[in-house]
This record gives sequence, C-alpha cells and structure tokens, in this order.
Amino acid sequence: MEIRPKPVGENGEVPRSALPVRPSAHDTATGGPVRGWAIGAGVAVLAALAAGLLFSGAADPRQVLDPGALVRWGLPVAKAVLNVSLALVIGGITFAVGVLPRYPSRRRTDHGHDDAEEHPAFTRSLRIATAGAIVWTISAIAVLVLTHSDLVGQPLSGSADYTKQLVFFMTDLDVGRAWLTMVIIAAVVATLLFAVRSLTGLALTGLLALGGLVPLALIGHSASAGDHEGAINSLGLHLVGASLWLGGVGVLALLGRTLAGGADRPGSAPAGGSGGRAVVRASDATEAALRRFSALALFAFLLVVASGVINALIRLPNLGDLVGSAYGQLILVKTALALVLGGIGFMHRQWVIPQLGRGASARRVLWQLIGVELVVMGAVSGVAVALSRSAPPEPTTYAPDASPAFILTGYELPPELTPARWLTEWRADWLWVAVALFGAVTYALGIVKVVRRGDSWPWARALTWFVGLAALTYITSGPPAVYGRVLFSAHMVDHMMLTMVAPIFLVLGSPITLALKALTPRGDGSRGLREWILVFVHSKWSQLVTHPLFAAANFAGSIILFYYSDIFGYAMRDHVGHELMNLHFTLTGYIFVLTMIGSDPLPRRAPYPLRLLLLFATMAFHAFFGVAIMGSDILLEPGYFGNLGRTWGPSAIADQQAGGAVAWGIGEIPTLFVAIGVAVMWSTSDARETRRRDRAADRDHEAELEAYNAMFSRLNERDRSRGQ
Repeated sequence: MEIRPKPVGENGEVPRSALPVRPSAHDTATGGPVRGWAIGAGVAVLAALAAGLLFSGAADPRQVLDPGALVRWGLPVAKAVLNVSLALVIGGITFAVGVLPRYPSRRRTDHGHDDAEEHPAFTRSLRIATAGAIVWTISAIAVLVLTHSDLVGQPLSGSADYTKQLVFFMTDLDVGRAWLTMVIIAAVVATLLFAVRSLTGLALTGLLALGGLVPLALIGHSASAGDHEGAINSLGLHLVGASLWLGGVGVLALLGRTLAGGADRPGSAPAGGSGGRAVVRASDATEAALRRFSALALFAFLLVVASGVINALIRLPNLGDLVGSAYGQLILVKTALALVLGGIGFMHRQWVIPQLGRGASARRVLWQLIGVELVVMGAVSGVAVALSRSAPPEPTTYAPDASPAFILTGYELPPELTPARWLTEWRADWLWVAVALFGAVTYALGIVKVVRRGDSWPWARALTWFVGLAALTYITSGPPAVYGRVLFSAHMVDHMMLTMVAPIFLVLGSPITLALKALTPRGDGSRGLREWILVFVHSKWSQLVTHPLFAAANFAGSIILFYYSDIFGYAMRDHVGHELMNLHFTLTGYIFVLTMIGSDPLPRRAPYPLRLLLLFATMAFHAFFGVAIMGSDILLEPGYFGNLGRTWGPSAIADQQAGGAVAWGIGEIPTLFVAIGVAVMWSTSDARETRRRDRAADRDHEAELEAYNAMFSRLNERDRSRGQ
C-alpha cells in the first residue's frame, strides 16, 4: 500500500495543519462527558415521562379493572425504551448508508477490492443499530404483553387462562396483531443487522425498520380520531421525522471520537517493502458527517413541527382545549422543547459547523451542544409517551349511532356529487400532501442550484412537473378521493387519473435528470442521494420493472388482479391498503409512461415501433376491461358499496357500470396522447439521424454512399459473369 509522505514546511517542520486532529476530552465515545450526556438523556426520558404521567393522571389506579402499578408504570417505560431503541436503529442505519464512508480511504488494492478495514465510525454506527434492534425486540415483546394486561385490566400472570387470552389478543384483535407485527419486524431487523454488510442490503433493512413505525401510527389515539386517516398519516410522518432526528442525534453522540478516525490501525504491507505493515489512519469524517446530518435534521425538524401541528389540530378541534386540558398542555410542553431543539440545530448550522476546522474549542462546543440536544430530546421522548397514554379531550371511539358510511369509511357521506363539487369537496391526505410539497421544494432547489452553476433547465419541464404535483394533490386529496370512497365511478376516475394523467406530467418533468445535474458527487466513498439514484437506475430491479414488456404487462394486468380479487376490498376498507393502492397506481403509471416518452436514464429503451405496439395493446385492454364492467350485473364489492347507506345518486350497480365507461374513456384519451408523443419522438429521432448522416457525408465526401454503390456494382458484375 502506498504511504504518502507528510507535507514539510520551509523550515523542515511538519505544518500544524497536516497533523491529525487529537480528540479532546469532550470528543470521546467510550467515557467522560459524552457518556455523561447519554446517561443524562436517559434520566431526562424517565423524568419527563414520570412527570407527564403524574400531571395527566394516566398512571393513577383505576376504579374498575386496574391492572396494577407494574403494568400502569411498566407499559409507558417499555414504550419509551422501544421508541428510543427504534430511533437508534433507524439513525444508525441512516448514518451507515447515507452519511459515513464505509472504508478509511478510497484507495484500492491490487485486486480491486476496498481496504479490508472499515472506517471506525461506520463500524460503530452498525453496532449501535444492532444493539438498538436487540433492545427494540425485547421492549416490543414487553409492550405486547403489558398492553394486553392494560386492556383487559389484569395483572401479569402465568396462568393458562391468561396465556389463552394473550394468544387471542395477538391473533384476533387489531391492536394485538399490530404489536405482534412490531415484534416480528424488530426481530427480523435485528437478525439482518447481524448478517448483512452490503450497503444495499443495509438500506433495505433500514426501510424495513421504518416499516416498524406503521403499527405505531395505526394503534395510537389518532387511529380513532374524527379525521382518522388524516390523523394516522400526520402521526406517521411525525414518527418518521422524530425517529430520524432523535436517532441521528443519539448516534452522532455515541460515535464520538470515531468520527475523527480513531486510533491508527495496521493496514496492508507497503508495495515492495520487506517488513512491517503500513499504518492507515481513517479520514476525519466529523465535518462531513455533521454537514450531511444537519441537512437531514433540518428536514426532520420541519416534518416533525408541521405534522405535529396538523395532528394536534385534528385531535383538538377546539383550541380552548390546548390550555384547558392536560392533553393540550402536554402538547404545549412538547412544542416548546421541539423549538428549543430547532434553535440548537440553527446554532449548529450557522456557528459551530463552519468553525470546526479552526481549533479544538469549536469541537468542544460542538459536543457540548450535542449533549444538551440529546438531553432535551430525551425529555421530548418522555413527554411524547406520556401524551400517548393521556386521554385526549375528544372521544376516540365510534358513537353508538354511527352511520354505515362512517363505520365503513371513517367519514360521513359527502353531499350529493354535482359538477361544482368536483372542485369544492376536499379532504387532505397528508401523506400525499407531504410528497407533493417535498417534490416541489426539492425540484425548485435543484433548479436554483443548476442555474447558479451557470447551466440552464427548460422551463417547460419545470412547468409540467409542478402541474403533475398539483394533479397528484387533487387526485389524492380532492373530490376524486372524497367521492371515490362511496362511488365506484368516482373511484375509477381516481384510479385512471393516478395511472394516466399525473404520471404524464411528472415524467415530462425529468426529475432524475435534474437530480443528477444538481447533486454533487461525493469524494469520500460514502453514498449520497446522487450515488443511490445511480445504484437504483443500474440495479437488476430497475432493469426488471422498467423493461418495456414488464412495464406494459404490469400496467394492464394489475387491473385484473386488483379488481377481481380480495385486494380491492382490502384497499377500500383499510387505510394502509388504500395508501398502498394509491402508491401502486401512481408508480405503475409513472414507470409505464417513463418507458414510453420519458427522457430520464433507463437501463434499456424499447424501439419506437414496439412502444406504439404496446400502447395500442394497453388501449385495447382498457377498452376490454371497461366494456366488461359496463356489461356486468354483479357488484365487485357488494359488502362495501352495497352497505354504505347512500341516499343519493344512482344505484350501486348502475354506478359501477358508469365506472366501466370511465375506465374505457379516461384510459383511452391519455394513452392516445402518449402514442402521439411517441410518434413525434420517433419522427424527431429520424430527423436527427438524417441530419447526422448528412453531416457525415459532407465530411467524408459521401464515402458511405459511394461504398454502397460500389457494392451494387460488384454484385452486378458478378451476376454478368455468371450469366456468361
């Protein structure tokens, strides 16, 4: 391995800037102040939790069916441990796959492999995630058992009856199944973290860990709120932001001096050397890691604050309850602490990080701020668990006289659909609102960065992207979504617009091309967003799903699989199923349109004749599907559409037949526009090829044409000789 000489100044001394940074007493991960801050954070969690429970009365003995002090206090403590450990899992994996370099340097050995020794910060981040996953699994089991005792009002017991009740709770009740799912996810993540080391595998493991937040969002107070879907989505977004933020700060504090590279470690022997091994010092990743996490923390902070405000407004429709109830007062305390954390993050970005290269004092201040931030976050976590155990002012159960529509959909029937109400009836789906806002802001930032660098970006592409996001918001939060829950015809409008209208505009915006132009490549071997985009574009999965034949088959065939199976009923009745339906329709349409008229990079592109053939085939398939629905006298989901108690509009079967006409009409018109786009692209491509050949002919004096004519002359001479 090459040993680089140290730079030497004019007087023969090694300049101070070339010396490795020596960690201070505050920059240690194995003891001292940072360990003290971590202990302080744990104490803050328990203290804030206890104060919140006592203040709200959530831990008071019950007059009827009291499960005992062990359950009343043990359950919130177990939930707090679960939340912190899950956040550390997500934070550790995030640092490993998107913040830290895996290896000390980018130098390669003669065999083309990376240095065998991992960067100490990368290794420690995975150890933190692994330990967190083990604690997460154990705490999830504890929460499962304690939740059962809390709901049935019985102390913990080892009796056969208690065990039977616990099994029934886990297998037959929604809450029990949700916590059992959490236990399974935690155990699988813990197992994978022991076995997986590739960055792609770790990224998939991180996505699975994020999936563990879904049960938390579904079984909280928000699951039975008045606007239950809005509450679940806002709580889910809140949990994502909080986990990234808390987990990131916790992992950052626990990494400590390993970010600076740690101690010198033996590496490979020098090439041509006779003895010893070269000493490899891992690069100092402190400043780079802080800058990268600072951007992620800003996103998490905005997500936490915005989703928290939305969730609070849903839970507290009467703003007087914000100060007049214990639940509202806990929200105010949590908000104040979150704003303090935002101020600390601002100090990091504006003052501390820019000073890191100027001396040890800046690093001392850095770790002190991280310690304070960790303690405050611990207090926020404790208050959050206490809040989840406190009774909100609004009831969280169905009223005895709830209508059939409310029981089936979670909402009362909207007013009768009229042409004007195709513009006025809205119900925000905060998940897709967040997606649209994120897409709009990041796209605008990408344009700004490209323009500031001196490049240009077509205004037409930007316009189509923002129109596509507006269409996506209208489809998921507007009248198609509202009436799509009670009318099959409106649902079909929703479906067809998701697959064939919004994707056309989004694809024409070329977001991947803009991202690759705007994002700066990393030079330390870590994977940023740009590197992950390239990995995905060139992956085997991308080659499969973007293959023109697969994309067309998925686009057309999934309609049959969806509507003629139990998946349709699941998507209509269950919130998770509904959101997965929206995601599937959007991605299916986007990928298909991308393979037809997109300009973003793809592993392969179909020739233009095949594209037109596939488009006409899908048009025929949509027509066949629409006609089949129009001619059917059997409801696809009679238990749903037949039991809504709708008193206006056509009958359920007549509405379904109208939906078949919608599938035929809306499915054909956008496809025709895409076909026209393919034809235009084909013509433009032929024109470019003709101009290219003309320029080549001018350069070589039509050598290609002369060679072509000479070939025919030789063939003619050969035929004449054979005739003689």
